[in-house]
Amino acid sequence: MRGKTFLTVVALLFTLALMAGCAKVPQEVVDAAKAAVDGAKAAEADRYLADQFNAAQDSLNAATAEIAAQESKFALTRNYDRAKALLESAIAAANAAKDGVAAKKEEVKAEALSLWTAAQAAVEETKKLMAKAPRGKEGKVVLEQMQAELAGVEASLADANNAIASGDFLGARDKAKAASEKVNGIKQELEDAIGKKKKMMR
Repeated sequence: MRGKTFLTVVALLFTLALMAGCAKVPQEVVDAAKAAVDGAKAAEADRYLADQFNAAQDSLNAATAEIAAQESKFALTRNYDRAKALLESAIAAANAAKDGVAAKKEEVKAEALSLWTAAQAAVEETKKLMAKAPRGKEGKVVLEQMQAELAGVEASLADANNAIASGDFLGARDKAKAASEKVNGIKQELEDAIGKKKKMMR
C-alpha cells in the first residue's frame, strides 16, 4: 500500500514538474501589443507615420508567427522569449508612432496650407494672363479649354480647403499639390503664348 502511495506521489510530483516546466504564451503582452497597434492606427499613425506603424505591425505579426511555431513544439521545449521580445518591440514602436502623429499632422497641415496659398495665387495670376492671351480662332478654343481646366483647379482647391477643415491634412496636401502643378502648367502655356505674340508684333 505504501509502495502505491509513494508511486502516486512521485507521479504527481512529476506531473507538477512537467506543468511548471511548460512555457506559457505571454498573453498579457500579446494583448498589450495588439492594443498599442490598434491605438496607433486609431490615431492615424498608419497614414502619417507609415514606416513606424508598419514596423510595429511587422513585429506583432512576427511575434504571432513565433508563438504559433512554439505551440507546435513539444510542451517542454517551448520558449516564448523571442516572441515576448518582438511583442515589446511592437509596443514601443506603436506607442512612438502614436505619440508622433500630432507633430506630423501639424507639419503636413503647414505644407498643405503653403501649397494651397501658392496655388490660389497662381490661379489669380493665370486669370490675369488669360485677358492678355491671343484671341484668334485657334486661341479662342485653347482659352476655353484652359478656362475649363482652371475651373477644375479651383474645384480641387475648394476640396483641399474642406479637407484641411475636416483634419484630413494628407488629402488636402495631395489635392493642393495636384492643383498647384496643374495651374502652373496652364500659366506657363499662357506665358509662352503671350511671349510668342509679342515677338511676332515686333
